[in-house]
Amino acid sequence: MYSIWMMTELGGLFLLFLCSCIAGVTVSRLVYSPQNGRLHRKAGKHMLWAVWLTLVAGAVAAVIGRMAYTLDTVFWYDRVYVHAPLFVIPALLILLLALPKLVRLRKAAKQAPQPEAAPEPLVRGFAADPGLIVPFQATALGALAAVYYVFVPPITFQWSHLIPAGLLATAVVALWTRHSLRQRHVSRTDKEVRLRPWLPVLGSAAVLGLLAAGGFVWFDWAKQGSLLPPRMDMMAGTADYGGGTALAHDHSGHMTAGSGSTSAKNVSVTQLTGPRTGIPDKTFTLTAEKKTVQLSSGKSVDAWTFNGQIPGPELRMKEGDLVEVTLINKDVEQGATIHWHGLDVPNAEDGVAGATQDAVMPGESHTYRFIAEQTGTFWYHSHQQSKEAVQKGLFGPLVVEPLTGADPKVKDVTVITHRWGNTLAVGASDKIERMSVAPGTPVRLRLINTDDWSRQQYALIGASFQVAAIDGTELHQPGTLQNTRLELTTGGRYDITFIMPNTPVFLSVGAKNNVGLFLSSDGAGSIPQAATDAWASFDPVAYGGQTATPFDADGPFDRQFTMILDNKLGFYNGSFESLYTINGEVFPNTPMFMVREGELVKTTIINRGAVDHPMHLHGHHMLVLSRNGKPVQGTWWSDTLDVLPGDTYEVAFRADNPGVWMDHCHNLTHAAVGMTMHLMYEGVSTPFAVGSDTRNHPE
Repeated sequence: MYSIWMMTELGGLFLLFLCSCIAGVTVSRLVYSPQNGRLHRKAGKHMLWAVWLTLVAGAVAAVIGRMAYTLDTVFWYDRVYVHAPLFVIPALLILLLALPKLVRLRKAAKQAPQPEAAPEPLVRGFAADPGLIVPFQATALGALAAVYYVFVPPITFQWSHLIPAGLLATAVVALWTRHSLRQRHVSRTDKEVRLRPWLPVLGSAAVLGLLAAGGFVWFDWAKQGSLLPPRMDMMAGTADYGGGTALAHDHSGHMTAGSGSTSAKNVSVTQLTGPRTGIPDKTFTLTAEKKTVQLSSGKSVDAWTFNGQIPGPELRMKEGDLVEVTLINKDVEQGATIHWHGLDVPNAEDGVAGATQDAVMPGESHTYRFIAEQTGTFWYHSHQQSKEAVQKGLFGPLVVEPLTGADPKVKDVTVITHRWGNTLAVGASDKIERMSVAPGTPVRLRLINTDDWSRQQYALIGASFQVAAIDGTELHQPGTLQNTRLELTTGGRYDITFIMPNTPVFLSVGAKNNVGLFLSSDGAGSIPQAATDAWASFDPVAYGGQTATPFDADGPFDRQFTMILDNKLGFYNGSFESLYTINGEVFPNTPMFMVREGELVKTTIINRGAVDHPMHLHGHHMLVLSRNGKPVQGTWWSDTLDVLPGDTYEVAFRADNPGVWMDHCHNLTHAAVGMTMHLMYEGVSTPFAVGSDTRNHPE
């Protein structure tokens, strides 16, 4: 509903701007009417314009009022205190000032003794009254200013946000002065007043020239100001202490004085490693190389691959295994790393270029060592130029089995979905994959959505099922679902389980009947059909049962942060972009959440924007406490939380994994234009940097 209200407000403002522009031009030309009768008719038409514009402005104001009545303050306070006054005040002036003057003008024109005669100076003075004209034109300018603030919300407030309002006030004063001078002139002469078309054309050209010159200067200033430094510390940003004590931090890695920081030790991320010694239980080698590969349909894909395949090979290990993975970059000039998405490894093993390591360039290698302490479904991908790297194929599935190993009775299938160009596929299969599964067999499907900026749809047709795990964590007492559609955010994972029936089962991917997984006793048979668009959508907030957790919504919390997600138009590194902001900023000006090891942290995530944001916190799992004030029914842990427009989530985590951790939108298109920030532990620093003068470009 929030998105509908947003679009309704924006559409109403555009309509108000367009209509008031037309009315503002035509009402200013009433004075040039050659006959009293014609002036009388035109004044009547503009009375209708006045009523119409007032109704449009009232409708937009009603939408804003509805938002204010229904939603939390953060969603509407700029709309009430900034947007609404800009167009409501001039619209009221149309009703209270301009409309009575139109009535007076119409009456005076009607009372003229000769309808065919030219209006008298007094009547022309009525028609040129700035109180009649300026409210229409001010409404157009006010609606335009409100549109600007829709696209560039003043969150958080900066003095520069007042510039458009100041320009609006200046323009209104200039218009009033101009029309006052014209009124004085036309009301003192008996000569016929004629419209000289070239005069307004020249005037408009002059105004447009000034606006263009000013706009060019502003654009160039904004463009230059958006250029990123050639070298940046990933610890840049404004420190946010979440209402707790200030902590020691320093971009150089040296300790600084801070309230309550005397116990902190100075540690580099390079020291926060997995075990450096010991024989690994699992050893893998992943070679990044460019290669043309084929999908199951025969379509060719120019890909960046791990070990020459898309996706990369599935890495399977057991809980407690010491894992060693060697990354070799054969020929990917852009560089590569490996980030273990959802697996909480030590900070030095996290694989973020510029934060925990340098990117691995062609001919180089890097070894990761960590203990697999969690069980569940995860995935790995490069975090060097991650938007392009993941899009082109530098990713693969990762599964951590329980210490006792996988149950041999269970049919365990990984379903990793991706879009190769315009082609949706399960792994490298862009057709229906058929499998033979005996009736009565327990089946576990591990759904992983790697597609950028996509809430992927899955529908299991032909069997009831349970959502057994979210983001790698098992759910307690999951309920049985049927005719329920799953929508999985970018980077997220669902494990679904069911008992294979005697009849075929089809997992539809992307709301399609030609991509997915078909299961039957012999792999043959017809694809079961269903109207999945009409199915209810799975809601993890109202699913599963409660189990014991190390903390809950009652805290007490050592730090409480607020993360406001929004969008605006602006420049990023010299390019004009649709920006996606955290607390009104893009990297490197986004806040840096400061914590101390052992603290209990609560974060409120609010999406004021127009699109969803799957927020991914590295190195930690968040306990989801509530959505839009409603407590979560079960126990839901997440590492990639999809925050839809208008949603407010409360999450909590224990700060038990020291380091410099990325926290970013996993719509990697958004992260690439600055929707990223960091969770920073007291006393931890990094020697790595990002920027054009370095090899590191994590997004």
